[in-house]
This record gives sequence, C-alpha cells and structure tokens, in this order.
Amino acid sequence: MPTLPVLYSFRRCPYAMRARLALKAAGVPVALREVVLRDKPAELLAVSPKGTVPVLVLPTGEVIEQSLDIMRWALAQHDPLGWLHTEGSREAELTRHGLAANDGGFKALLDRYKYPERHPEHPASHWREQALVQHLLPLEGLWQARGGPHLLGPRPGLLDAALMPFVRQFAQVDAAWWAQAPLPGLRQWLAQWLASPLFDSVMLRWPVWRTGDAEPRF
Repeated sequence: MPTLPVLYSFRRCPYAMRARLALKAAGVPVALREVVLRDKPAELLAVSPKGTVPVLVLPTGEVIEQSLDIMRWALAQHDPLGWLHTEGSREAELTRHGLAANDGGFKALLDRYKYPERHPEHPASHWREQALVQHLLPLEGLWQARGGPHLLGPRPGLLDAALMPFVRQFAQVDAAWWAQAPLPGLRQWLAQWLASPLFDSVMLRWPVWRTGDAEPRF
C-alpha cells in the first residue's frame, strides 16, 4: 500500500494549482504525478474516469476528485497558516459565495475571454467587461472594504488561495489592460501572491510522469 497520497496534477491548471497551494501550506507531502492532459495515463483514468486534474488518491484507496475538496482535506490535516479560519458567519458566507461565483460565472467568462475564437458571438473585450463588472469589481470592493491585504482582511484564507490562480490566468490574457484596470487593490493582492515563496514552491517544473516512473515527493 502506498505510504503517501498520490496527486495527479498539471502545472498550469488553476484547479490543480490551488490544490497544490493547500497541500504545501498544510505541509502534507504527496507523491506527485505530473500529467499531460492530451495524453492522460491509464492510472489516472482508472481512478477518475472524468480525466481532469487534480485528483488525489489516498493511501486507503479513497479518491478525492474536486480541487476544493482536496484543499479542505489537506487543511483539515494541518492548517498552520489558518486558512480555514472564519472570524464570523459573515466571512464564512462571503467565502461560500466567492467560491461559487468563481467556479461558476467567472470561470465561464475567463474561458471566453482567453479563447474568443471559440465564442465568436462577441469579441474578447465583451467577455472581459462582463468579468470585470460581475466578478472582479466586487472582489476589488471586498478588498477595499477591509483595507486588504487579503480579500477578507489581514490574513489570507481559503478564498484567497482558491481564487488566486484564476485571477492570475485572467491577468495574463492582456497584461497591458490589467496594469491599468480599475482594480488597484486586486493588482496588489495578486502581485503579493505571485511574489510569495509559497507560490514559487508550487510552480516548479516537474517531468511528466509515465507508468513505472518514480514520483517526486511534493
């Protein structure tokens, strides 16, 4: 029986990124299997036929297939940075709402903005404006209302770590636009994350895992 959980991951996937952030923040080691999504290993499909990442296989054989569930599992083992903290019911409500909005409407608009050729009914600027008004400006307001440096105040939490990879991806589509967008707090928030040793540690380049390869300890 494996002694470490096995994590199937893809470096640039924002869902996998946030799972790795939580595992690293929790100090929970895993055996990392970096995959190429166009050539998924049979072992991944055997434990998770949906074929997306991240997927965490525990030593017991239990499979955790959703990134937020992996984050919560890791932080339930150990949460030295206090990411699961909530100062009150309002913060817990904001976290639930923010996670749902990100993984629903914002992710859909991000995909349209990033790949406008797949959605020719509108130009990329249309999808960007929709994302700005519906999602990014409310996050900016959240940051401003609490004075930063994190979305819910002085300490980072699950909401920050779970949303950051998606905001990062959005900012990369048009860096010149992002630099002058009416989002000064969110820019500062993102830059702070990107400059952190924690982020660096989860963005190392790992070799693609093939059947029979030894897995690096992550």
